[in-house]
Amino acid sequence: MKILSFAIPCYNSAEYMEKCIESCLQGGEDVEIIIVDDGSTKDNTLEIAQRYEKEYPGIVKAIHQENGGHGEAVNTGIANATGVFYKVVDSDDWVDTKSLKRVLARLKKFIQEDDCPDMVIANYVYEKVGAKRKKVIHYENALPVEQMFGWDDFGHFKVDQYIIMHSVIYRTQLIKDCGLKLLSHTFYVDNIFVFEPLPYVKKLYYINTNLYRYFIGRDDQSVNEKVMISRIDQQLRVTRRLIDSYIATKPDNEKCRKYMRNYLRIMMEISSIFLILSGTKEDLEKKKELWNYVKEADKELYKELRYSLLGTSVNFPGKLGRQISRTGYKVMNKLIGFN
Repeated sequence: MKILSFAIPCYNSAEYMEKCIESCLQGGEDVEIIIVDDGSTKDNTLEIAQRYEKEYPGIVKAIHQENGGHGEAVNTGIANATGVFYKVVDSDDWVDTKSLKRVLARLKKFIQEDDCPDMVIANYVYEKVGAKRKKVIHYENALPVEQMFGWDDFGHFKVDQYIIMHSVIYRTQLIKDCGLKLLSHTFYVDNIFVFEPLPYVKKLYYINTNLYRYFIGRDDQSVNEKVMISRIDQQLRVTRRLIDSYIATKPDNEKCRKYMRNYLRIMMEISSIFLILSGTKEDLEKKKELWNYVKEADKELYKELRYSLLGTSVNFPGKLGRQISRTGYKVMNKLIGFN
């Protein structure tokens, strides 16, 4: 039995994917590594994946599919995962060896005790090109450390501290049972991955170790500012999907609902900010349409999002309001360094 399934979505990733694969291989026989070649055309991504499958039978699976985007590659990983737990590692990122061994030891103990959490959370590190200091996102101020807990035990999250794909390990059967399926040919679907299963999550566990290394520095990365503006329609598609999902599956637990609403606030702010940064009349109209979408779907949710601090900050009227929003974005980016 495999303890942890790694899914590595790859698209023309030959330049850097081996570092990612090698880091996951440090888990030995306890892991399976599902390398999904998402229709690469410019390099030998598939050849590299198949070589690892041949060298590490029983650990590595190489799967080729027609191009469907990052979300479709994650879906393929879920469909083929046999491990008790499931984690996505992007092909330009990697995991830390010591942290991985610590995490695997804890996951193995869960299985031995027949008491598995639905979600395991670990820290991630920004490996940003040119940065003098590596920023670590950790959660000990917001979550109980090294103990099983539920939503009622959640504390206060800082603005840069939200749980994202890089910090999450899901129990595989949970994401299969809840029918999680990410959008194809769409960026930013990692938000769907980490958001939609939340109403089904009952037991959580936080391991305070720096497992995931999140590389930032390539010009074509989806979090690059210019790239995000050019792909704003995909960001809007994901944001609307999260709104619909929240309305359809509002969890019973109030703290879970609050966490999900706060996540939606951030998504609404990100979408609004990049529409403002674009500055075109068309995109400013799209911002109005997005907020009207929430208002028409759920008036109470609209009030909670619109009249929060974040909601107010991106809805100041006129040119001065848009300039305030731009300045606020630049200050937050300098503090957090998220792209």
